[in-house]
Amino acid sequence: MQFIITDASLAKSRAIHLSGSKLVLALVTLSLVLMLMAAGLYHWVFLKGARERWPVIGTLVRLVVQDEFEQRDRFMRENLDAMARKLGDMQAKMLQLEALGERVSGLAGVNPNDIKVPAARGGRLVEGRSLTLQELQATLNDLDQLTGENSDLLTLMESRLFDQRMKKLMTPTQHPVLAGHLGSAYGWRIDPFTGRSALHTGLDFQADVGTQIQAAAGGVVVAAEVHPQYGNMVEVDHGNNLVTRYAHASRLLVKKGEVVKRGQRVAEVGTTGRSTGPHLHFEVLVQGVAQDPQRFLAAGQNVAAAQLPTARRPR
Repeated sequence: MQFIITDASLAKSRAIHLSGSKLVLALVTLSLVLMLMAAGLYHWVFLKGARERWPVIGTLVRLVVQDEFEQRDRFMRENLDAMARKLGDMQAKMLQLEALGERVSGLAGVNPNDIKVPAARGGRLVEGRSLTLQELQATLNDLDQLTGENSDLLTLMESRLFDQRMKKLMTPTQHPVLAGHLGSAYGWRIDPFTGRSALHTGLDFQADVGTQIQAAAGGVVVAAEVHPQYGNMVEVDHGNNLVTRYAHASRLLVKKGEVVKRGQRVAEVGTTGRSTGPHLHFEVLVQGVAQDPQRFLAAGQNVAAAQLPTARRPR
């Protein structure tokens, strides 16, 4: 394509030759310029009309803004309803957890009324209607407080149950000789060496030499030595001023300072020291005073029997 440009007097002229590619580029440039001018003009007119409240443009602005707010409100409502349903599920689980905590608290010896959560808390989630943002926030705060209080209750119960478990493990209720039978009981008897009445401060379990002797409870070995009267002797401290003594052993299997578990082998039956035959002399001392070991062993048997299913309990 060729353009010829002349002046007013036709004295001078200039020819411009446009190839196909240059022509396309010129048309595209012209189109972009016109589009930008139109967009700028539309933007200027629209803003001016919105500011000066022109009838048509003002109506269009209100419709656009109203539609935008309606979409935003609908989006927020859908999200609030979804959050409310989720909170309802969480609240139901928290109520189940609270009921479980109340049942377990009886086993732990904890009174749940001391830190009980009010029953009316969180009722907004089950009203069957949409919640406002303020109600949702209040429910979240209640649920957070409910979680904290239940956490405190469970922590307290865990501590109590742990203490009970440790106390049970540290109480000498395990029979020290499984393959033996009771000879002399705790109490007054005729001393086999002097022939006089004397207090027998423990239980004698007759068994073959080498029969294993088990710790009646967990604790720390405070003595593993040879005693003039008790022969080879082991003493285990269970805490709370409670000590068990295992005497006349043929061999000691633990050392002083060693930590032992309930049922762990600590020695073997023998007839060392002041003894008339192979047996275990078993004592339980509270604050250094000998107690009847049979009371502790009987308590362990009662607990074991109570844990058996009804059909398997001895008649």
